[in-house]
Amino acid sequence: MRLLRIGEPGFETPAALASDPNAPADETLVVELADVLAAAGHTDFDERFFGAGGLDSLAPIVAERIAAGDVHPLAGRRIGAPIARPHQLRCVGLNSSDHAAESGMPVPDEPILFTKSPNTLVGPDDDVIMPRGATKLDWEVELGIVIGRRSSYLASRDEAAAAIAGYVLVNDVSERAFQLERGGQWLKGKSAETFNPAGPWLVTPDEVDVMNLGMSLDVNGERRQTGSTATMIFDPLTVVEYISQFMVLEPGDLINTGTPPGVGLGMTPPQYLAVGDVMTLSIDGLGSQRQIVIAARTTGAAS
Repeated sequence: MRLLRIGEPGFETPAALASDPNAPADETLVVELADVLAAAGHTDFDERFFGAGGLDSLAPIVAERIAAGDVHPLAGRRIGAPIARPHQLRCVGLNSSDHAAESGMPVPDEPILFTKSPNTLVGPDDDVIMPRGATKLDWEVELGIVIGRRSSYLASRDEAAAAIAGYVLVNDVSERAFQLERGGQWLKGKSAETFNPAGPWLVTPDEVDVMNLGMSLDVNGERRQTGSTATMIFDPLTVVEYISQFMVLEPGDLINTGTPPGVGLGMTPPQYLAVGDVMTLSIDGLGSQRQIVIAARTTGAAS
């Protein structure tokens, strides 16, 4: 299945893709699932839904509605992040030897972990806000893992696989000056508003060969990143099992697994995003995204 959430920010409703994921936008069809979740006591694709095993019951209902023609056009409707705000958003840094090299950092012996604020999560085509004072805004196409059950001290790859609800395309937007030049931990350059576009859909593990997915990102139509999940230093099962040794993974948590080479930081000379720039990115089987960089407001408490 491919699950998505449709609607304006804060008012998204759950659905599943009912048409070919490669179909043009004006031909995309979805199955509405708000009534199904409500009947089971749920309101969204969130921690409670995943923790109660809600994902297990959806596949036959989606198939039944598709067969009955109970589908609706997606055209003209906003796609939000495919999961509601997670309990935690965890990330793996330098999970590609080529990316470590371009960043001037050694290949890690163990996964490098950091966090992003969960409120960085936005839809796949939402604008990315350049924070006040930002000078080195960067892009990172990544594979995201969504956790399906509460997990700690996982003891095998099989247990790690059983803990995964699905996979999602993410853009781990970063402000490199904040991240690397202001002292302290990386989260400073990772946690600004809109810094984690995700989607368009969550894809269940049975739908993809997760270790053989092509990845790409363009800026203003020019290719910047080309890679594959096959080159990850620590694969998704290793990542999930490893993180569970240090903290509890909650249902609905999102893990960003690291980017391939081609980020702005690694270019000679480095190149960074400016207001008006357009990022387009994709991962095979997980869909595509498009974001425009906009300026933060100069007054007010938020962006």
